[in-house]
Amino acid sequence: MLLAFFQILDLLLRVLGWVIIAQVVLSWLVAFNVLNTSSGGVRAFLEALDRITAPLYRPIRRFMPDFGGIDFSPIVLLLLIQILRMLLGGIATDIAYE
Repeated sequence: MLLAFFQILDLLLRVLGWVIIAQVVLSWLVAFNVLNTSSGGVRAFLEALDRITAPLYRPIRRFMPDFGGIDFSPIVLLLLIQILRMLLGGIATDIAYE
């Protein structure tokens, strides 16, 4: 039962990682005028991704220095997610072999 809980957490962290990657790629597409934000569907999708990721970026952005318009908070967050997944995998392995 506890192993299933760790697997669900791992799945949620993987999905969150893909959401962050999608948000970064879409923000680049908007910045280079590949996507038109005047479309209601595109704008709604971008706003939904921003609402999901903005609370996660906010604490990281407070501690990161300003790099002149380049935002490294998604990279830091992806690294933290990967570290958390490794720790959860180690705990799950320890539980499974006890």
